[in-house]
Amino acid sequence: MRLNIIYSEDCLETMKGIPNDSIDLTITSPPYDSLRVYDGHLFNFFLVAKSLYEITKPGGILVWIVADATEEGSETGTSFKQALGFKDAGFNLHDTMIWRKTNPMPKIKTKRYCDVFEYMFVFSKGKPKTFNPLMQPNKRAGELYSSTSKLRTKGKMRKKKIFNINNERYRDNVWDMAVAKNNTKHPAVFPENLILDHILSWTNEGDIIYDPFIGSGTTAIVAKKLNRNYIGSEISPEYYSLANSRLL
Repeated sequence: MRLNIIYSEDCLETMKGIPNDSIDLTITSPPYDSLRVYDGHLFNFFLVAKSLYEITKPGGILVWIVADATEEGSETGTSFKQALGFKDAGFNLHDTMIWRKTNPMPKIKTKRYCDVFEYMFVFSKGKPKTFNPLMQPNKRAGELYSSTSKLRTKGKMRKKKIFNINNERYRDNVWDMAVAKNNTKHPAVFPENLILDHILSWTNEGDIIYDPFIGSGTTAIVAKKLNRNYIGSEISPEYYSLANSRLL
């Protein structure tokens, strides 16, 4: 298995060369719905899910960022089908997160509200081995709250404890982030901060990160900045060249 390289091939071919139980984090946004035929190539979800489970370390994480298309007046529900598919493959659905876009493209009037988010399904292979929680200010910092607990001491059934609310708490699982300004030929470039925050959350320096649909190469770029190793797959020759040029 070679590290810090993007392969110009179908991800299923790449994963054949990755030993089982070796990837700490996979993070990707796959082609979905009508985009599943990607540059003339079909994306086989079920084979990909099975292979990703096999190469993920025990305790490793898969972050699958996806949305649903609207076809003939109905959302497809592809995101939920894939979430259940990963559970069938053996993953735990550790968290269902939301990427809320702070600068969504305006849309013409329809009989539904403006679509401003994508799902970020966080799957784990067993119990997550790494969690470096990102923090946010606590609006109730400094307030006091009480907690009661049962005691077995004779004559005392409960004990009351007083706590100070901390200055910080874990960040919410809805992340507000702008869509990346796209100066490339790729149609959907990841915001670097989105990848950065997930890599910081689920990995440590020296860990191995995989992106099976690496597109313009953002996952590799951020992994390199954070002293993580990366492997990428890109089936489109055009986007493969783009990703490598951005890594220079």
